[in-house]
Amino acid sequence: MLWENQTTVTEFLLLGFPDIHNFKILLFFVFILLYIVTLAGNVLIIVLVSTSQQLRMPMYFFLSHLSLSDILLTTDIVPNMLYVIMAERAVISLTGCISQFFLFGASAGAESFHLTVMSYDRYLAICNPLRYSAIMDLKLCYQMIFWSWFLAFIASLSMVILMCSFQLCNPNVIDHFFCDLTPLLEHFCSDSFIVATIVFFLGISFIIFPFIFIVVTYICISLTILSISSTTGRQKAFSTCSSHLAVVCSYYGTLIAKYVVPSKVQSFNVIKITSLLYTVVTPLFNPIIYTLRNKEIWAALLKCINIRVQTYCE
Repeated sequence: MLWENQTTVTEFLLLGFPDIHNFKILLFFVFILLYIVTLAGNVLIIVLVSTSQQLRMPMYFFLSHLSLSDILLTTDIVPNMLYVIMAERAVISLTGCISQFFLFGASAGAESFHLTVMSYDRYLAICNPLRYSAIMDLKLCYQMIFWSWFLAFIASLSMVILMCSFQLCNPNVIDHFFCDLTPLLEHFCSDSFIVATIVFFLGISFIIFPFIFIVVTYICISLTILSISSTTGRQKAFSTCSSHLAVVCSYYGTLIAKYVVPSKVQSFNVIKITSLLYTVVTPLFNPIIYTLRNKEIWAALLKCINIRVQTYCE
């Protein structure tokens, strides 16, 4: 049964950041600048991976899909957040709220799986280099990316369908800057135990299990790197993994703080800050971390610029 047939709640009031009246213009320009840089950085990675022959490797193929999930995540949240900041509060329809939550859940889940796939790719490349090309072929790359997107969208859709079977009550005020899961759960009139249970198992599947898998792979990677006799070889192997490890720590750290730590022990301000970290900061850091520390991406970028300049001069 749909929510519209169960309750009079047809829209929500997003409070956003009620205590920033004197700084709203400054924050607006800061966040819109971060959003533009995030889009530019992630689009640049996608374009370079798609057009550069030297980046036709599984690692960069997975990185381009990570950038795509970052674009979806930040575009789903930031534009509406900017409006909430300037208006100091905003009304969002029930359909808009559910659509925002669905796309947020799907893109965040896909990003979690993409990071897991990337760690497996680094594990094979460093711990089993002789069989890497045979195992990590084009077919396996496409299969892992397909299932990452598919499982993320199915899980998010399942949550939406399940939540729509519960009745919502007034007041329809959400003390947040977007339609996140925790504030939505607080508006259920009926027993939301089933939803909370599903959320727990989804959190285990999308956050804890992938994080444990990544930790185990990096333990194996670390042991392999330490066994390399060449100092240059160790530095090269560590450099290959350090960027991905930095992104993993920032992303999963905020997700665990947000969804694994009980929400009752966190204030709304803490929840908003952690939400900002993985909806604004992490999508910004991903392209910065991967490009600044990656010589191959810099080489592809410089080559692309040289080709454009030569074409223009001719």
